[in-house]
Amino acid sequence: MVGDSTLLIVDDERNTREGLKSLLEAHDYEVDTATDGYRALEIVKRDMPDIVLTDLRMPEMDGLTLLEKIKKLSPETLVIVFTAYGTVENAVKAIQSGAFHYITKPVNTYELLETLKKAVSKKKLEQENKELKLQLKEKYEFDEIIYESKEMSEIIDAIKQVAPTNTSVLIEGESGTGKELVARMIHSLSLRKNERFVPVHCASLTDTLLASELFGHERGAFTGAVQRNLGRFEQAHKGTMFLDEISEIKGEMQVKLLRVLQEGEFERVGGMKTIRVDVRIVSATNKILTDEIRLQKFREDLYYRLNVVSIKIPPLRERRDDIRPLINYYLRHYCHVNHKQIHTIGPKAMEAMIHYHWPGNVRELKNIIERMVVLSKTDTLTFLNIPADISESIAPVASVRTQTDKMISNVNIREMERQLIVSALYELNGNKSHVAKKLGISRRTLYRKLAEYGI
Repeated sequence: MVGDSTLLIVDDERNTREGLKSLLEAHDYEVDTATDGYRALEIVKRDMPDIVLTDLRMPEMDGLTLLEKIKKLSPETLVIVFTAYGTVENAVKAIQSGAFHYITKPVNTYELLETLKKAVSKKKLEQENKELKLQLKEKYEFDEIIYESKEMSEIIDAIKQVAPTNTSVLIEGESGTGKELVARMIHSLSLRKNERFVPVHCASLTDTLLASELFGHERGAFTGAVQRNLGRFEQAHKGTMFLDEISEIKGEMQVKLLRVLQEGEFERVGGMKTIRVDVRIVSATNKILTDEIRLQKFREDLYYRLNVVSIKIPPLRERRDDIRPLINYYLRHYCHVNHKQIHTIGPKAMEAMIHYHWPGNVRELKNIIERMVVLSKTDTLTFLNIPADISESIAPVASVRTQTDKMISNVNIREMERQLIVSALYELNGNKSHVAKKLGISRRTLYRKLAEYGI
């Protein structure tokens, strides 16, 4: 961490100031200087340095006053005070005011370097504690993947198999299917689980912002860059980075990302120093990347770097066995969150929601259940609690199913087959590929039967 530590030296004596700067830069510290307390406060406000070394006796503002102001302005900055007037009284005052350490002049080089090592170790420990709290927060906010379907069971098996490796994983699926949840599960089951999981939602950032977000930037790299910023790759070192909506990254950024994947190195925006990182990449897309490659919107070499292992999450309408357990799970969850006493969901409401198309997938289901829970006035959710736009779209399917149930006892095989096709078309929103798959016939056979029955 020494190479990443920023120091500010405050001393009105030029020789002392410049001598310490040369010494510490030779030991790989990033050093800035100030001639007095007022200038020092401007730098602290702008750059938030890790450590401040300040003389105790200076004109206009003494070191103790500066120390107190720094602690109010940047509590995490460590302050080391040095002075030629090394009295016990001054040392006690400095420590009581929040100084990390007290060094007498003339400064002993060995003592200074050892003190700085201890200060850097303290900063590192504080950062690790901060990250641990973040990881615990992420752990307890991590939703369990709720499923009963065969399709999701196979996906969970794939996750368990790929998680302990360092392989890049591409998660494919429609919006709202739970791609980030799968990414978090991969991380939590990996050998990197004690390091950070860092998500980046690529679609929400412009190319310029994305470069700064991923790689960080140096002070002065662009207008508004008033201090150095560590990017997500540095934050994710030894951990996992999740790149959501990877298809939204444009050409130049794709080249830079490819370099990190191949070489494990990059430079901050506005910087010259090459930074090496060890990061596992899990990415996700709701688009078909091979189509994007054909349209020359996505690099083929980057695609193969990201898509070492692919996990495809089917939409909710193709794994209806998961709908009931998801409804029951989020019913309990949102009752708890909103302090509601709702014990169950009625059979008619449950049946209707199982047969709904769910274009927004699990995200839409969560939203609907929360809305129903919040607006319910009874201890049971019924069909009347289902939002009108959903209940109305369910009605045609329910009607066809009811008619089919009534007719099934006295129709011939031909009529039964026709009704099954009609029911499947309604249920699968007219998607003929899905209808053919559900009925166990080829698309050619389906088209022939549609013509035959005049559907």
